[in-house]
Amino acid sequence: MANENGQTDQGQDKPAPTQQNDANTEQKPRSKLPLIIAGILLVVVVIAGIIYWLATMGEVSTDDAYTDGNAVSMATNTSGYVTALYVNDNSYVHKGDLLAVVDPRANEAQLAQAQANLQLANANLTAAQVNLREEQVRAPAQLETAQAQLAQAKAQLLDAQRNYRRQLSVDQRATAQTDIDQSNTQLASAEAQVKQADANLKTAALVQDNIDTAQQQVAQREADVAQAQANLRAAKTALSYNYIRAPQDGWITKRNIQLGTYLQAGTQIFYIVTKDFWVTANFKETQLAHMKIGDKVTMGIDAYPSITLHGHVQSIQQGSGAVFTAFPAENATGNFVKIVRRVPVKIVIDSGMPANMPVLPYGISVTPTVHE
Repeated sequence: MANENGQTDQGQDKPAPTQQNDANTEQKPRSKLPLIIAGILLVVVVIAGIIYWLATMGEVSTDDAYTDGNAVSMATNTSGYVTALYVNDNSYVHKGDLLAVVDPRANEAQLAQAQANLQLANANLTAAQVNLREEQVRAPAQLETAQAQLAQAKAQLLDAQRNYRRQLSVDQRATAQTDIDQSNTQLASAEAQVKQADANLKTAALVQDNIDTAQQQVAQREADVAQAQANLRAAKTALSYNYIRAPQDGWITKRNIQLGTYLQAGTQIFYIVTKDFWVTANFKETQLAHMKIGDKVTMGIDAYPSITLHGHVQSIQQGSGAVFTAFPAENATGNFVKIVRRVPVKIVIDSGMPANMPVLPYGISVTPTVHE
């Protein structure tokens, strides 16, 4: 029984190792499968990383970028109440369009006064010119007449002198005293006429002075006309400031006035945003080593994820943003901490804008990638 039992026990114990070996055989393939999968995934990740590195090698990107453009600040040059307003926020206007009117009555009165002053100055100039022409004609005639009168007076004086000497040379018995007195009177009269004619000639000789005076009056009146014309132009310019017009095409934004608002000269009233826009990207200084003007750029827009813009680098600012701040950093102190600076880069849009979207709002976020 013992042998039988021993054989029986031995016979019963033999199958157990076979089952254990089968279990071990089945477990070995299962333990390698995760390793194989992990290895495959690792290889895929490495290959993908290499492909991505090769694909993005030579590219730099930043999320510190935004749309920028020409926004013209409009301000009034005159003071007064807004009496007319023709635009609303985001209205599109063309160059020369009338946008608003500031009460023009005061400047209209100044314009009317300037026009009246110009008319008066022109009338005074005309009168001075007429007087000059008359002097230029009258003065030579007066001089000629005075010279003729002096010559005649001198001739009469010679006759009177001869007559007087003849009366004196005649025997007293052959002539009467009245004849002598008469010839003496005639001589005195002739001498007086010569003196008067000589004085008239001297007066007439001042003809050039009269002409010069008339010419000076004309010059003064011409200056008055020029001054009046300048005042008229100034009045027209001042009146034009009451009519606010668009300096260029664009959209009205940030309208700060309403009908009836009182404006002081220099008050900012609104902005005009033009169609010209670009992207200003602030790249780190460590990203500029290989960047150059003309590099192609692709851009994503946070506000419009479906839009991808294409452009190129137009310019790189010659100085970091910190240099041109109102209070540049002072690094001469002992607590200096090195900070990576950012340099603004201007990127111009070449393509990618939808036909129904001529411009992007200024200041929205953009993510540009520069392909160096």
